[in-house]
Amino acid sequence: MSNQTRSKHLYSTSHETLSQLLDTLSDAFIIIDDSGTIIYTNTSACMMVGTTPESLIGTSFWYSASHLMSPTLYQAVYAMKQSQKPTEVEYIVPVTQTRLHVQLSPIAEGLVLQFHEVREPDQPPQTVPKLEHLSFDDLNGLHTRIGILTPEGIVLDINNDASFDEPHFQREKVIGWPLADIYWWAFYPTSQRQLRAAITRASQGETVRFETLIHPRKGLDLYIEVIIMPHWDMHQHVDYLIYAGTDITARKRTDEAIHTLLDALPQLVWLTHPDGSVIYNNQRLINYLALTLEQVQENGWMAFVHPEDLQRVREVWQTALQTGMPFEIEYRMQDGNNGVYHWFLVRGVPQQNEQGAILHWVGTCTNIDEQKRIEEALRQSQECVSALMNSCIIGIVITEGELVVDANGTALRMTGYSREDLHARRIDWMQMTPPEYHTRTVQAQQELAAQHAIVPYEKEVICKDGSRLPVIVGQVALRTHPSRTIGFILDNSARKELDQRKDEFINMASHELRNPLMALKMRVQLTRRRQQKQSHNEVVTALSTLEEPIKQLERLIEELLDVSKIQAGKLEYRKERVDLHALLREVTDTLQYSYPSHRIVVGAPARACLIGDRDRLGQVLTNLISNAIKYSPQAQTVEVKMDTTEDGITVRVRDHGLGIPREQCEKIFERFYRVATPQQKGITGLGMGLYIVARIVKDHEGIITVESEVGKGSTFTVTLPHRRCA
Repeated sequence: MSNQTRSKHLYSTSHETLSQLLDTLSDAFIIIDDSGTIIYTNTSACMMVGTTPESLIGTSFWYSASHLMSPTLYQAVYAMKQSQKPTEVEYIVPVTQTRLHVQLSPIAEGLVLQFHEVREPDQPPQTVPKLEHLSFDDLNGLHTRIGILTPEGIVLDINNDASFDEPHFQREKVIGWPLADIYWWAFYPTSQRQLRAAITRASQGETVRFETLIHPRKGLDLYIEVIIMPHWDMHQHVDYLIYAGTDITARKRTDEAIHTLLDALPQLVWLTHPDGSVIYNNQRLINYLALTLEQVQENGWMAFVHPEDLQRVREVWQTALQTGMPFEIEYRMQDGNNGVYHWFLVRGVPQQNEQGAILHWVGTCTNIDEQKRIEEALRQSQECVSALMNSCIIGIVITEGELVVDANGTALRMTGYSREDLHARRIDWMQMTPPEYHTRTVQAQQELAAQHAIVPYEKEVICKDGSRLPVIVGQVALRTHPSRTIGFILDNSARKELDQRKDEFINMASHELRNPLMALKMRVQLTRRRQQKQSHNEVVTALSTLEEPIKQLERLIEELLDVSKIQAGKLEYRKERVDLHALLREVTDTLQYSYPSHRIVVGAPARACLIGDRDRLGQVLTNLISNAIKYSPQAQTVEVKMDTTEDGITVRVRDHGLGIPREQCEKIFERFYRVATPQQKGITGLGMGLYIVARIVKDHEGIITVESEVGKGSTFTVTLPHRRCA
């Protein structure tokens, strides 16, 4: 057959084929070839099936159009293939229960199926216009360029695409030319190569689809979607190609805007076909997996799911695909850049058409790694709280105001109350507090209101049976519910008993030591006087040296006795008129004689009187000044200054010695506490003096404070109420 004869034959056949491709009627049109493969669908057909032309063309009609299938239709198609005569059938689709009227017409390429939905079964079928005597001129003005090509890509016929906006388009100047060499394809070499490769593949029997950019005229670039389908002759040879190029510029720009928006989202976004195959991943997901979309499609995204989560993810995903229901699942997904797994909350939602058919799945992956860590920390915290509540050592109570609303078993066991008492709200914190501890408890509540926590303190609580239990109490307030507090109670009875035994021992030991020491002191003094009368000076000197350590022992014993009395609450005071100025002079004169190495500088008003215990106040001054001398071995002076005001008398004792670390300044007034620095370890003492001083000052309704700097010295300040003498 000559080229001219073949061209005319193909030209005639193409007109008959393209007349079936026209997408102008409201009815659904589907063209299938002899093998049952769909080669064309119009918009109405796509809407009826519930998908897009791209998803239908090139696929088996019997597998892809389940919304149209029935045994009646299958038999009609089979019979028409045998008879090659037009026919029509009417049936109810089993899947949708829709009544359809179908006209079947044979064409050279295969078969045209024209579907019409019958609204009222009892009405006669509507007459459907036949498609006859249509040419390529009838296709001008469409937004799709349709053409017939030789297997080598030569244009046999083509329409004028309205989207090209070419008023002077002359079809005769295009026919007979290779499509890839026409100006709108040749402008972009990359697009030209794509087209040539697609023509080669189509000429070998493959239906090819691709998207590319062309240049129809100056100042106009268009994105088009190209489909090139081979047409087979009776000998199963490709005798020509059907070309369709649709303008998708608007869709592309919309897609680019949507993709830009999706790329800006903090989530990983994905899109899949109804069968789960990946269509799109946003840039964040591509970056996270470190794979291109093609690589994800090839390897499968499930390769990045943590092995422990994989089976669960597969089950959820398969269930969603089978049921079409949205899903939500948490699982770990591997970072393709460093191999680290992170927790994600994954949601998937099906997008459906009007008929309910799934068009695609849209999903997001939200990183919840930090949330998971917080949840794990919360779980561990709850375990700790549970372990603490179940503790058999620490009692825990939860109060609202003064009422105990919850408690662990240890707290109930300590106090003798029961769960029934707790549920009946018969446990009142203030009623459990003895009167002498009311003031301290109120102070603790005020501290709790201001700081949401208190420094643990000692007190006693009244148990259900009326007995008293020494405890150490700490409390914290819940910031979300300030009226609700959590209290911690530690049984302090064992320590109290130990302290009592220790105090009793100290008291007993002090008395036992005091009696022989007093006897020794009196004998030394008596012997010294006798030897002095007999002018035995060497013996007198030796005896004098014995008196100083005896005095030190005597003072230590007195301090031990005072500590014992303080702990027992039996430290007694006299109320008398005290000239503090005279008392200060007396104390400093005595100490100046005892410590000639230091000069005691005194600044005091001529008169400063108050009501108090003279001996105890003298004990305060003696201790502060002797400490100042003792802890400033390298200095030469100690300064004592007394000031009087309308409200009280202030005494400041300042040295230029070793100083006290700031963090230890509050502790030096505690019983048996000594500053632990290398320079002070060699200085003798039991840590009782300042404890006694602070108690005496407090019992005189005064205040004692300290300011100190290491290496520069300390200043102790005592302020006492004036209480002028009569």
